[in-house]
Amino acid sequence: MAFTINIYYTGQNGSAREFAKEMISSGLVDKIRAEEGNLRYEYFLPIDGGETVLLIDAWQSQEALDFHHKSPMMKEIAALRDKYKLKMRAQKFEEIK
Repeated sequence: MAFTINIYYTGQNGSAREFAKEMISSGLVDKIRAEEGNLRYEYFLPIDGGETVLLIDAWQSQEALDFHHKSPMMKEIAALRDKYKLKMRAQKFEEIK
């Protein structure tokens, strides 16, 4: 069953935006989008210029997400989160048929 995860990255002094920019420029976003089972991986910035960036991350199945979580990319993502000193909050939404 497909589902979507909203991940909120919050930092200070624009660090969440810089994190998202580096995720894109490093090629990590393209690699994640190319993974089997990924349906969406897209960042959104607040209109008011706040310190939180929203990632909408959708997957075809829990197995696909589990495979992603075991990939070497997760270490790179975690290192970037640490580099930018971000806090993370997530919400999961499942598709209703």
